[in-house]
Amino acid sequence: MLIFFAILLLIAAALGYRYWSKKQTRRALLDTPLSDAQHKTIEDLVPIVRRMPPELRAGLDGKVNLFLDQVDFVGCDGLDVTEDMRLSIAAQACLLVVNSELWYDNLTTVLIYPNAFKSRQRRHSGYVVTEQEVVRTGESWDRGPVILSWAHSRQGGLNDHDGHNVVFHEFAHQIDDLSGRTNGVPILSEGQSFAEWERVFLTAYEAHLRAVETGHQTVIDPYGAEGHEEFFAVSVEVFFERPQALKSDVPEVYEQLSKLFRLDPVGWI
Repeated sequence: MLIFFAILLLIAAALGYRYWSKKQTRRALLDTPLSDAQHKTIEDLVPIVRRMPPELRAGLDGKVNLFLDQVDFVGCDGLDVTEDMRLSIAAQACLLVVNSELWYDNLTTVLIYPNAFKSRQRRHSGYVVTEQEVVRTGESWDRGPVILSWAHSRQGGLNDHDGHNVVFHEFAHQIDDLSGRTNGVPILSEGQSFAEWERVFLTAYEAHLRAVETGHQTVIDPYGAEGHEEFFAVSVEVFFERPQALKSDVPEVYEQLSKLFRLDPVGWI
């Protein structure tokens, strides 16, 4: 019996040390600034970070370190993954969570294609299942991985005013999936009301559907009409890249995203 309890204590001690060690490593990564060379690379490839307040820039460094430590980048179709690619994608992904408690807990792999890639899409209609091959610039799977076209990820990072960013889009899906379902309702920030979120996004989604169906121009990309999860993801793209336009056109959506991410990009210079 004493041996049994001794073994249990050893196991508990080992687990405790592992948890403590992991926590210490995480804290060290979050507290470590990026190098000057890394800063320059990120500023060149993701110019939106230049507009961020200084206190957020410091937080971004730590999140990028943590992301690079956690995630493996795998090149596909013969692509050699470079440090520039890793830094660009990590910075864009971490921008979404730079000031919140949200984190990509389930993500361990990002697959990168040189350009748009083919993907098989399965649709269910009752007992009928159909498959078709589609060309994509990005995909986000439940609990990972994220799959990206480098050409489109690079362009999305460089052009930070057009409201289109494939990295923001796919990582918005990863954030959405943290709730257990990718349905346009992420884990909300402290103080946010689910009822208020539901009211705002359902109302905005229905208005978006009507606008798309009638051919009216929308600030939020028409692709948002594909479903609630896509409406959330494209809204995130616009929130970061065209915040003033989103706030003017759909102020309640902007407010909910501002509370979720604890950010107010309208005020970024």
